[in-house]
Amino acid sequence: MMLNLDQLRRNRNLVNDIDWTMTPEKAVEMYLEWGTGWVRGNNFVASAGDESVYFVIYDWEKQPYATLIKRTVEGAEEIAKIPIPEELFISSWKDDGVRPGGTVHPPNEDLKKWLNEKIDGPPLDWSVVDH
Repeated sequence: MMLNLDQLRRNRNLVNDIDWTMTPEKAVEMYLEWGTGWVRGNNFVASAGDESVYFVIYDWEKQPYATLIKRTVEGAEEIAKIPIPEELFISSWKDDGVRPGGTVHPPNEDLKKWLNEKIDGPPLDWSVVDH
């Protein structure tokens, strides 16, 4: 099930699991190329149960989104899509470097700040909040 912003806000356990330092390249190295990451230091997958939750943007999407990914050794699953302002979308993938073809990018610092503010804000639909 793909979560929207309001559903993500209400899932505090998931929000607390977001790794704001994870990048697509680091995730591939950690989960798909075990043992090759001499640069990763102490960041490695210790067991098949390990998982990472992090945001990416896809520069080929027509409507700008930040996509929340859950990655394990079994694969990656898109679990939330958050619409984002076009200027943050463009600046984020440009900061990471424009490459030919469709590319997956990490959010830049401005987009991370914006996402943090949106996720930690009050729920959009107060009627569904447990009191």
